[in-house]
Formats: sequence, C-alpha cells, structure tokens
Amino acid sequence: MKSNISFINVYKKKNLNSKVVTQILYGDTFKIIKNNGKWLKIKNNMDNYKGFIIRKNFLLDKKNTHKVSKLFAKIYSKPNLKFKINTKLSFGSRIQVVKKKSSFYKFEKFWIQKKDLKKINFRNRDVFNDIKKFSGVKYKWGGKHFTGIDCSGLVQVFFNYNNQYCPRDTKDQIKFFKKNVNIENIRKNDLIFWKGHVAIALSKKSLIHAYGPLKKTIIMSIKDTIDRIYKTANLNVLRIKRIS
Repeated sequence: MKSNISFINVYKKKNLNSKVVTQILYGDTFKIIKNNGKWLKIKNNMDNYKGFIIRKNFLLDKKNTHKVSKLFAKIYSKPNLKFKINTKLSFGSRIQVVKKKSSFYKFEKFWIQKKDLKKINFRNRDVFNDIKKFSGVKYKWGGKHFTGIDCSGLVQVFFNYNNQYCPRDTKDQIKFFKKNVNIENIRKNDLIFWKGHVAIALSKKSLIHAYGPLKKTIIMSIKDTIDRIYKTANLNVLRIKRIS
C-alpha cells in the first residue's frame, strides 16, 4: 500500500493516546501485517519500522517518479497558482507524475509545481545538502514532517531522500554508522550522539538538531550544545560517527 495523505502518524499501540513512534510521508509504501478493525499493524518498506495506523482508503502501490525537494510543496486543484488547496507535501514525499502542463505536474487528481520536485533517482553528493531548510521547524516526537520533526527523523529523512537506508531511532543509528571519530577531528556531516539524541555537524564548530528542550530545530555551537546537554540532562556525548 501507499500513503495518500501528507503524513500518517504511526503509533506504538492501537490507541490514539499511545506514543507516536514515527510518520509515513505521502508516497511512502508499507505492508499491512495485521488487520485490527479500524487499526492496521504495518511495516514501513523503507526501514522495516513497525507500528499501528488508523485504517483509511490508501493507494495501491504505483511506481513513484518524483520527490519533493523543498521543505514543503504547495498543492493545487488545477495547473494554476490561483487554485491552491490547503494540503502541502513535505520534503521527501514521493509522487507518480501522470501528466505535465506548463510548469505544473499532475499526480493523482492534484497538481504540483515542477520547481518543487526532483526525479525519484536524484541524489545529492552531500547527503545533508540544504539541511538548514529545517531550521525553525517545530520539534515533534516521532515526526518526519515540515510541521514537526524529531532528532533521528531529521537524520533519516535526508538519507531516505537520497535513496539510502538509515534506521529510524538513535539507538539503531549509532550502531548502523560504524566509523568513530574524536571531537578534535569532527567535520561537516558527522553525527553526534547522546543517549536518545543525535545532532548533525554543519562544520567543526556548529551543528543542527531537532532539540526537544527548545521545541524546535535549531543551529547551535557544538561546544555550547555539549555543555548544555551535560548541565541540563547530565548526559555526555556517547559517540561521534562519520557517515562515509
């Protein structure tokens, strides 16, 4: 099956009061493991993550041709800027283009601007290219969407955008990336891990992370972040990992 909604919350248990553990973006594919009435137990095809979603009329799997390359893309009911609708697709969402008209592409019954898309097989040489577009996005536990994202989700969406596998949670990401580096040798794109938290180095001195205590995705000094997390949560850096 394939998501036909801007995002779907995936819950730990069959209960809306349960923790949201991740999200499925538009065009992400998943398998239904078990039917539980209005709830479905599913497995995300991208990372094999399991959880529960509310049953809806999802799309059958179709070959995606393009993906959203901006923080979000506006959607239109007709190929004209005057016909914008309320729905927006988040970075990394995937669509199947079925028709082209001027600067618009049609998918399903909607239209999207060509400038907001890249072909599905496109990859950036820099996995975290333009990650600063998420600066200021609200922190949301389990989020992977422009309306809210968490620290490990921020890492994963960029790998997924580049058609690369990355685990969903920090506890698995720290095991997945093998090469350890010292703080003195840190460089752009290195991942800094604490217990339950991860940040992405932008340079030797700065990082970006979806940071719960400040309730947003924010660019900070590496040194100040390490000091702050130690003072507020009594946590030291566990590992610094090089992704390539």
